[in-house]
Amino acid sequence: MPGLDDSPDPLLNVLQRVIRVAVRALAILMTVLILLGVVDVAWMLFQKAMGASPRFVLSISDILATFGAFLAVLIAIEIFVNIVMYLREDVIHVKIVVATALMAIARKVIVLDFSETSADFVWATAGVILAVSIAYWLVDKAEVVRGGQRPQPLPVSQRSPPMPAEPPAAAPTGRSGATENG
Repeated sequence: MPGLDDSPDPLLNVLQRVIRVAVRALAILMTVLILLGVVDVAWMLFQKAMGASPRFVLSISDILATFGAFLAVLIAIEIFVNIVMYLREDVIHVKIVVATALMAIARKVIVLDFSETSADFVWATAGVILAVSIAYWLVDKAEVVRGGQRPQPLPVSQRSPPMPAEPPAAAPTGRSGATENG
């Protein structure tokens, strides 16, 4: 937590060290969780591919379940990135947290069974996606304003022409070469 390391209060210094140790423990546990998730995805894929009567043929529900497991591991990796960024900078990066939330809600939509889901839940999910997307856009715009403008592409009129892969062939001079007739 910014500013607590240099506090004159020894209790705050001790508490800050305890929090740093706890965050490191979370990073270790998240790494274990990610590894177990990868093993689980591999095992699930193996079981689904080998268990079906025609081997290596997956049904749509098997594929969606596998996508859900993959995305769960990717979300765990994003959470790990959040933890690492916090350890490095003592700051929670809102953009990464919001991007993780977008990934989590996208996972939910991908594995959602619309035949068993009410319309209210679908509309609520759409509202959450819209809200989180707007939050991501606002955070991104705030970073641009705070950090300066992003480099903008040059207008077409100011771009240099692309370099040819090979030099152009020499233009014919009008003569096809020397002939015997002169």
